[in-house]
Amino acid sequence: MSRDEGAGNLPLVLVGPPGAGKSTVGRLLAERLGTGFRDTDADVEQLAGKPIPEIFIQDGEPHFRELECRAVAQALAEHRGVLALGGGAVLAEPTRALLAGRTVVFLEVALGDAVKRVGLDAPRPLLAINPRQQWRELMERRRPLYLEVATAVVGTEGLTPEQVADAVLESLKWEHA
Repeated sequence: MSRDEGAGNLPLVLVGPPGAGKSTVGRLLAERLGTGFRDTDADVEQLAGKPIPEIFIQDGEPHFRELECRAVAQALAEHRGVLALGGGAVLAEPTRALLAGRTVVFLEVALGDAVKRVGLDAPRPLLAINPRQQWRELMERRRPLYLEVATAVVGTEGLTPEQVADAVLESLKWEHA
């Protein structure tokens, strides 16, 4: 299928945990497909007027999740390119409902790779205390939800972002641009 024939499949939505490479791979995919890239974490920060860690600290996770739901709904309504969702966006049932019938790729990542990519000192509010254990617990809760919304699952272990982008296009049977 050419990218033009697959245009009805856009937006192409990327989901996965922190460190999966959604933003990096998303930018590569957008470039290869000749379309735009959007990251709902950036949208949330714009809505709130502050970085995500500050939203968590000052306003709490429930407020962040509320902003995230709004940002995802707006992005899905407006954007026709590659869209990276925040790692926890799939926790919201309304978001999962909006993803039904769309092209969604779950970027699966092993703990070791996630730690290397995210770093243990990165500003990730939900990974602040005992990041390895927190990441495992996040995945236990979220993996079934990622699988629920996914059209395709692409493993990222040991791959470069370019190789992951190739694997995403291959999994969807889209031609490389």
